[in-house]
Amino acid sequence: MSNETIGRARIIPALLLKGQGLVKGVRFKRHTYVGDPINAVKIFNDKEVDELIFLDISASREGRKVPLSLVEKIADECFMPFAVGGGIRNVNDVRELISAGAEKVVINTAAIETPELITEASSIFGSQSIIVSIDVKTTWLGKKRVYSLSGRKKTSLDPVDWARKAEKLGAGELFVNSIDRDGSMSGYDLELLKALSGAVNIPVIACGGAGKIEDLSDVIHKGGVAAAAAGSFFVFHGRRRAVLINFPTKSEIEDICRGKLKPPGKEEEAP
Repeated sequence: MSNETIGRARIIPALLLKGQGLVKGVRFKRHTYVGDPINAVKIFNDKEVDELIFLDISASREGRKVPLSLVEKIADECFMPFAVGGGIRNVNDVRELISAGAEKVVINTAAIETPELITEASSIFGSQSIIVSIDVKTTWLGKKRVYSLSGRKKTSLDPVDWARKAEKLGAGELFVNSIDRDGSMSGYDLELLKALSGAVNIPVIACGGAGKIEDLSDVIHKGGVAAAAAGSFFVFHGRRRAVLINFPTKSEIEDICRGKLKPPGKEEEAP
């Protein structure tokens, strides 16, 4: 990653939806309720976050769409651009989410099952609006494989090969989540992310494993990604994982991008 790209690196809260509430789990399992999404949006507004990602973790598995009424409420409250994913099956689903206020959509399972959807959606709405999500897990043989249906269905896809194909099909960004690191707060899978970011020319958003502010810097400088996303790190605090919405200050983000870190700022409790 060039110094110019690092200067534009983004730090993004990735928030998981289940029904009308926010949840968080570990390795895509044991999800617990952590609060109301609109309250979270209000806090992130106050913290002047540049971008948000909302993912409905059960929509594809349950054969339903993200509740459009919730997306509209988020759009009414949100000061920043946001992306929404979950249950997207066709171009009309993309159209509905963008009409409801989402700037971008995140496609995972349908991108794998019907790759032509990536091309069709990007040709209509622009590649900048289409994020392909890649969930990756290490098999017992030590190989990285892509999973669909919120980590429940293993595919034969190699993540680097799939990333290259998604780019060719028209994806504007890739959202790469390590199932093994998800919710662990043990650091990103830098080896995976470095391989992926080096294989494509579109922005890679890293997710899965952030546990301290240094992890955000490491994934940008060592993983070579364009953006660092996190869930647990921005909603939990302390060993007991108390629900506490927090986010780096502007000066801390500048230090993250430069690789020069200061102690994290004071955190704020969710209402």
